[in-house]
Amino acid sequence: MNGMTAAPSPFSPADRPQLGLRERKKIKTREAIRTATYALVREQGYDATTIEQIAERAEVSPSTVFRYFPTKEDIVLTDEFDPLIMEELRARPTDEPWMDTLRYVMQKAIRLGIKDDPEVSRLRTHLMVQVPAVRSRMMESMSVTGTMLCQAIGERTGRDPDSLEVRVYAMAIIGGLMETSLYWAENDHRDDFKDLVDRTMDVLEHGLSVENP
Repeated sequence: MNGMTAAPSPFSPADRPQLGLRERKKIKTREAIRTATYALVREQGYDATTIEQIAERAEVSPSTVFRYFPTKEDIVLTDEFDPLIMEELRARPTDEPWMDTLRYVMQKAIRLGIKDDPEVSRLRTHLMVQVPAVRSRMMESMSVTGTMLCQAIGERTGRDPDSLEVRVYAMAIIGGLMETSLYWAENDHRDDFKDLVDRTMDVLEHGLSVENP
């Protein structure tokens, strides 16, 4: 990368390598399982939805569901965006201010994710708020995303990805975005999620100002 010239965006299908048949089949199976889960949850609620029902609706075996998703909560929480976000962070110009990079990548991911299926985005965040098991699993999964983000931050800053400073900073970002999702759902998705994320980035960049009474 030279100057402010960015590498091709990993979010653009045209710029991504052609996937092999096996990988395409895996993606198709994952999507079938997710689609079946969301449909069943809408019909009968999260707790009433079983892995056996999901497997039947997705036309796979229960063991296949577990092979792709270790728990029912993972079906709700797992998506394909984490690796793409990391690639996009790495593709931005090296001399671009870090917070500008983060804002750009997050807003792009939000546009694609919510545009792809806004109802699914709302359902997922609603379940994060309403279902303790989903929220608990979300907290556990943060460490995986945090490790990937630490690597990206370390590459950009030249710091040790495992240093305390990088780990604290990465988890502050992830925790902030998690709370943004919960806030969005708790307030009936009234706000524009992109605006909420921008407010979150403001706090992470500038800190919390003191409001005088």
